[in-house]
Amino acid sequence: MISLKQLRYFDAVARTGHFGKAAEQCAVTQPALSMQIQELERVLGLQLMERDRRGVMLTDGGREIADRAARILADTRDLVDFARRQGGVLSGPLHLGAIPSVAPYVLPQLLPRIRETYPDLDLFIRETQTQHLVRELLDGHLDLLVLALPVEHPQIETIRLFDDRFLLAVPRSRSYPERILATPDMLQQGRLLLLEEGHCLRDQALAFCNLRRVENIDTSGASNLSTIVQLVANGMGMTLLPELSLDVEAQREPVRLMRFADPEPQRTIGLAWRRSSPRKRHFVELGRMIASVVESRAQAGHHGGDGGEHRAVRGHGS
Repeated sequence: MISLKQLRYFDAVARTGHFGKAAEQCAVTQPALSMQIQELERVLGLQLMERDRRGVMLTDGGREIADRAARILADTRDLVDFARRQGGVLSGPLHLGAIPSVAPYVLPQLLPRIRETYPDLDLFIRETQTQHLVRELLDGHLDLLVLALPVEHPQIETIRLFDDRFLLAVPRSRSYPERILATPDMLQQGRLLLLEEGHCLRDQALAFCNLRRVENIDTSGASNLSTIVQLVANGMGMTLLPELSLDVEAQREPVRLMRFADPEPQRTIGLAWRRSSPRKRHFVELGRMIASVVESRAQAGHHGGDGGEHRAVRGHGS
């Protein structure tokens, strides 16, 4: 019979590509881990991996078994969660993932509120790009994601929290008439600075403004908005900034913010979790809290663009 221990050990090796690291993660000796995986291979009648001096490489069958093992382990964790959470509020461990263009602007206000409302919740934060978050959610290593929608996957359920508009940020030295509204044509009149490949914010900015073929796009390696804004402030180009970030980014560097003419480009921020998770009602409640935090920030006031004081981001609980 196959045991969960064997699947957990094999999953660790598949993720790390290394027996030593996997044994460390599983808190067992390397010989003990290796023996369990050999037993798994014997029961399945299948070689799962090839071993050499460089590390471990999964066979074709091993990759399929690794995917199935990750799903089984995730379902097992959800089963345990279901038993623990019956009738209770959010408590115990929760692994929350967030994209880099949301986390720095929501977490500072959100985390104290979570600590006050759910004192028994043991929260772990993971900030990385969407593709990594989704994979780790499906593998069971994350429980809940805050990211830009849509996320299309049959095993993932989502809710919308709020819409986040884009503004055009240009150097203060750029001579535009007062109160002019930005248009997509302006983005072709200079160097457009965007985050490096892999960031959903980059792809959304290009898609919303129909800019996939523009030759003046510079994604030369910036991985956060703070770096992009510094480049803009020093006359090295222009960028699109999400409204959510303005309280932080527009305070740090002297840039000129311009609202877009209608229809304003925007993204939708929401939550995502595995459909098998028993914690949906808790996730929805946490989503309302996130939307409330964003609403509170909006009411506190943002910096306005040239088209007048730009409208606050409005949260929408689902």
